[in-house]
Amino acid sequence: MGWIIAILFGTAVVLLIISFIKTTKSKSQLEQQLEHASISVMNEVHELEKQIRTIQLDAEITAQQSGAMESHSEERTMLRDMLDMYKRGYSIESIASKKKLSSNEVERMLTPYMTRKAERGMVAQ
Repeated sequence: MGWIIAILFGTAVVLLIISFIKTTKSKSQLEQQLEHASISVMNEVHELEKQIRTIQLDAEITAQQSGAMESHSEERTMLRDMLDMYKRGYSIESIASKKKLSSNEVERMLTPYMTRKAERGMVAQ
């Protein structure tokens, strides 16, 4: 009876060691897959950053060639912020209060962008 218990105990130890080795190998494979996925995501992010930079440069060139306002002027920055808020659903009044301008002035600055949106909607219908 003592031999049977010793054999069973020995078998349990061997199976535990085999299980530990297989778990280590599967963790290693999982880590490799995770590393490959993270490298892939980093490459995609890098490509997107390059595309964004190219678009920014193209926009700057177009603005310079068309004689539009400078890309770093305060008015352009304010217009960019106001247009962003307008597209996110802010009201003209809330934009005016955040930018410390009158509602009429905000509406005057955003009018070209508001009419384009309405024109597109009419064409689609």
